Amino acid sequence: MVVGGELLDARSGETFAVHNPADGSVITRLPAAGAADVDHAVRVAREAQRAWAKRSVATRAGLLRRWADLCQERVEDLAKIESLDVGKPIATARAVDGSMLMENMRYYAGMPDKLEGRTIPVSGRFVTMVLREPIGVVAGITPWNFALVGAAGKAVSALAAGNAIVIKPSPLASLSALALATVALEAGIPPGLVNVVTDAASAAGEALVRHPGIGHVSFTGSDAVGRKVAATAGGELKTCTMELGGKSPLVVFDDADIKSAAKAAFLGIFLNAGEMCTASSRLLVHRSVHDELLDAVTATASGLTIGDPADESTVLGPVISAAHRDRVEGYVQVGRDEGAALVTGGTRPDLPGFYVTPTVFDNVEPTARIAREEIFGPVLSVMPFADEDEALRIANDATYGLGSGIFTSRVDRALRFATRIEAGNVWINAYNLLHPAVPFGGYKDSGFGREGGFSGMSHFTREKSVWFATG
Repeated sequence: MVVGGELLDARSGETFAVHNPADGSVITRLPAAGAADVDHAVRVAREAQRAWAKRSVATRAGLLRRWADLCQERVEDLAKIESLDVGKPIATARAVDGSMLMENMRYYAGMPDKLEGRTIPVSGRFVTMVLREPIGVVAGITPWNFALVGAAGKAVSALAAGNAIVIKPSPLASLSALALATVALEAGIPPGLVNVVTDAASAAGEALVRHPGIGHVSFTGSDAVGRKVAATAGGELKTCTMELGGKSPLVVFDDADIKSAAKAAFLGIFLNAGEMCTASSRLLVHRSVHDELLDAVTATASGLTIGDPADESTVLGPVISAAHRDRVEGYVQVGRDEGAALVTGGTRPDLPGFYVTPTVFDNVEPTARIAREEIFGPVLSVMPFADEDEALRIANDATYGLGSGIFTSRVDRALRFATRIEAGNVWINAYNLLHPAVPFGGYKDSGFGREGGFSGMSHFTREKSVWFATG
């Protein structure tokens, strides 16, 4: 663990194993934090935050820029750690995660002097000011699929707002957060502002959410765990943001650029082995272009290079764990049992580690489990539609509402669909584009609150109203 600038063991002395998804081997062992470790981390963070909030915004921004600069110098090492820990192909870790890391670090390093208060005209002789202040100590609970970017985004935005953070990474992918905290110390970020507590289960996370020294909980993960975290935070009257799962539709109309749509469909579900909350796991295709698009996507899926994440030519690496592989394979069997047409995949590659073959199902009923439940793996459900109303009805018939994509050459249809789709993010003739300046979050079971931009920053601050009598 990294707490107060020190590498610490758990007070209990207990540890847990970290496995390499590519071959199942043990990479290392990490401390299994308990409530006492969490209490120490929060207290240290609170003390450091008081001093941090007193520093000028110029000083804070300068230190955050230095942290970003050092991340840039170490980005190759950070990408390799992410690849090893998560099983992500190194080419993806470098091009996607490395780029997203630096976009987040650079953007939020410039944020400290952008947060402003305001004055409000009221009756009487008063000047009424609204001040925006740090919330204190943030609990950042991060996922395993984008462990590096998830930890960095929460940490640098929390610090930009004047807070400290205690990060609780997933036990399946903790190494990137530890590396990021180490780089922060080397960059001169004061000890105690970026802390990481590791745990094999949920004890440390629950203790963190319940701790009275935590002012805000920023959670990214499954909707099942998110409900528990939100309930606990609510019981403690803490604010929280929930970035949860998805079952995102990619809708392709008959006037679409099929080549571009096929590429988006491929990247939307097979990038990162489908382990993305915004994965376009539901491909809705107009009947007149169904066969053409299905053939294009299937040909690409069938020809993917599957293998060692350290190999530069690998496109599809393993999923995160044996248990998750078994879960994904269970959904493949469910798809077969439900009567969907298996077009490609559905078998386990003859490789060590936790691999799943890219799988495409066609003619999937909108009510099927594989069309409604988040699989979080490289499994695509293709569903034909006849017209715009049917496409919208199928797209919105989901408990989730995180991402959505529309391919069409008609501007009126694109804008009409974008306003009627029940999702927090809509991409038109593109898919899964992200930038730290743009708010990101979901509707329905995909959570609440936003990350990114000033909308995201608002969750890390609180407003204070000041009435000044002028006479």
